[in-house]
Parts: sequence; C-alpha cells; structure tokens
Amino acid sequence: MFENTSVKAIIYDPNSGTTQLTREIRRIERDILRMGALVEQSFRLSHQALFARDLKAAEELPHIDKQIDHFYKQIESDCAAIMTMQAPVAQDLRCLSAFMQLVRDLERIGDYAKDLAEIAVKIFPYPPHPSLPEIAMMSHHAQAMLATSLVALADLDAAGGRSIKQLDDAVDSAYEHLYQTLAYQRDVPGVIEPILLLVLVIRHLERMADHATNIGQRVAYIVTGQRH
Repeated sequence: MFENTSVKAIIYDPNSGTTQLTREIRRIERDILRMGALVEQSFRLSHQALFARDLKAAEELPHIDKQIDHFYKQIESDCAAIMTMQAPVAQDLRCLSAFMQLVRDLERIGDYAKDLAEIAVKIFPYPPHPSLPEIAMMSHHAQAMLATSLVALADLDAAGGRSIKQLDDAVDSAYEHLYQTLAYQRDVPGVIEPILLLVLVIRHLERMADHATNIGQRVAYIVTGQRH
C-alpha cells in the first residue's frame, strides 16, 4: 500500500537544503511505512484465516512476522543511534522519539495478528459460531483504523491521526457487546474451547485498535508538538 508513497519531509523547509539528519529521518520514515504495509498484510491474512477458514493464510504469518520484527529492531536501533551520535534537539528529537513509540505499536499489532492466525488453526475443527459475522465486522473496523493511521503518517495529517479515536469508540462498543454475548452464553453444547478462543479474538482486536489509535495520536504529536 505504501511502497510508492511520497513521504513528506517532517518539519523541514524544502528550501533550506538537505542535511544528513534530514536524509536519515526520511529514510526511517520510509522504513516505518514499509513496516506498516507488512503489518497491514499480516492483519488481512489473520482475518482471512479466521473468517474465511483459510489455513494457508495462517501459514504465511510467521514469515511476515519475522520481517516485521526485523524492521522494528532496525528502526529502533537507527533512531537510538541518531539520538546518541547527532544529539538532535526540539522538533527532530520529538520526531525520533515518536518514531520509536510508533514502531512498538506496529510491532504489537503484528504480534496480535500472528496470534489470531494461531487461534484460527485451533478453532478450525469447530462449527462456525453465530457471532462470527459481528466479530468479522469488528476486525474490519480495526483494519480500517490501522490503514487510516498509516495514511495520516504518510501525509503528516494531524487531524486524520486524531480522528481515529472516534473509530476506536465503535470498536470498544463492539467488544463490550460481544464479550457479554460470549461470556454469558447459555445452552452451550458441551465444548467451551471455541467460545474461550473467540473471547481471546475480540480482546486481541480491541488491543489492535488501541495501538492503531496510539499511532494516530503519535502522528498528531509529531506535527503539532501537543499530546492529546
């Protein structure tokens, strides 16, 4: 999604010339967007594994997760090295520190996606639960939040970053409703495992949405310098 994105230079005047620090921060931006594209892919595959009962999709997740982890470690290391060796100040320092927090959010979403794929394998032998369509809608909302947060990052759109909180409220409401439905379900015929697994699914989706919200808030902080 973001391979060909033209990433804006953060807080830099294009007429002021390109410094080494500017080039390095732009490179890190591009790496974050590449990492974000992988996280989006992993989320889509986990959704496919769970709701289309596609176990081949689940098998792809470990390889993608390794790539995500590689980006995470590299970006965190690059940011730390710049902060140590070049001693950035003010806006540059704010940008780099936000990057380090932002990639942690992306890495956690990737981990949850891998976990969802593992749950898909465990739940596969059981008949589809009646709540699956509603859970699938919750997953779609969380994926949309992640996509919106990455677009906000690519465009340096503070308003777009903040807007994700409104989407998160919808996911939280879905979580509360589904939790009540699953946790207090009556007339369960024998096997409780699939219900417990679905409770874990909605919890993971709720946390993934929270991390997407965090990304949006960090984008707004990069642009405005104000925490919300």
